[in-house]
Amino acid sequence: MPFVIITRDKPGHHDLRDQYQTPHKAYLDEHKAILLAAGAMLNDDGSHAHGGILIVDVKTRAEAEDFVKNDPFAAAGLFEGVEITRWRKAFFGFERLVDL
Repeated sequence: MPFVIITRDKPGHHDLRDQYQTPHKAYLDEHKAILLAAGAMLNDDGSHAHGGILIVDVKTRAEAEDFVKNDPFAAAGLFEGVEITRWRKAFFGFERLVDL
């Protein structure tokens, strides 16, 4: 069942995000079998990220919690908050997302 995970970075921690970007991406790559979508939330001019959105397909909330808890960003203390909620697809414009 799909869960949306919304992470919010601690203010002023852009350097920590930059420092752990490579291990974070490797972690996502290792778990792409459960990832439906993943990406950073950006400020309006796109100059820096302040959190992320992930959609994972797992059996339980506990699995979604474990997934985000083991993310290198979380282990480094980047997140100020994490929200996890079940998700039901009403529409998904995959064809449009590929070109963004």
